Amino acid sequence: MTTIAIIGAGPGLGQAAARRFGAEGFSVCLISRNQTNVNERAAELTSMGITARGYAADVRDPQALRAALDAAAADLGTIEVLQYSPAPAKDMRGLIKPVLETTAEDLVGPVEQSVYGSATAVQQVLPGLYELGHGTIIFVSGGSAVKPNGNLTGISVAFAAEHAYARMLHDALVPKGIHVAQVIIPDMIGGGDPDHEPDAIAERIWSAHSTRSGFQTIIGSDGA
Repeated sequence: MTTIAIIGAGPGLGQAAARRFGAEGFSVCLISRNQTNVNERAAELTSMGITARGYAADVRDPQALRAALDAAAADLGTIEVLQYSPAPAKDMRGLIKPVLETTAEDLVGPVEQSVYGSATAVQQVLPGLYELGHGTIIFVSGGSAVKPNGNLTGISVAFAAEHAYARMLHDALVPKGIHVAQVIIPDMIGGGDPDHEPDAIAERIWSAHSTRSGFQTIIGSDGA
């Protein structure tokens, strides 16, 4: 059975992506820090006829993240698509400090989430993707991944590092039939801009997987 794992499975974009892939026959693994929340979202998907299960893990806890992905593969089938899209925790130190006030300690949390967490997830699903001989890894990031903001230093540094990691993965995995893509969301999700509504972004994520064309998609533009 084909499975997508959505890391950072919130009620907006995460759930929209789950519905979009579920409509194509994917089973859905939802991962976030709160088990109650992912259980509720999985139940909503199940009521729509989509096979879905929720797993609790903090992306800054490698052991928990590996365990969640292993459990999902055992319960739902080999993970063919990995969507890495955890929102920065509101209480995380150093996310929005100006660059001249940012210390090394301020960068620990953001880097753990965007770099260490993504590398943990990727390495955990790669053996299954190699066995399948195909699949997709999709990174969802804010605009600071490509346009740093000196007032959002932690986010900018972490997303830029994630961008570099994703780009290198893309180049390394092409010969193995595995597609790596990055979807950049420059502005807030929702807020009245049709391009930035969850369902519209989910459609672009689906397109990144289904067309396998190019590395980067920037929401609000036609370029990739």
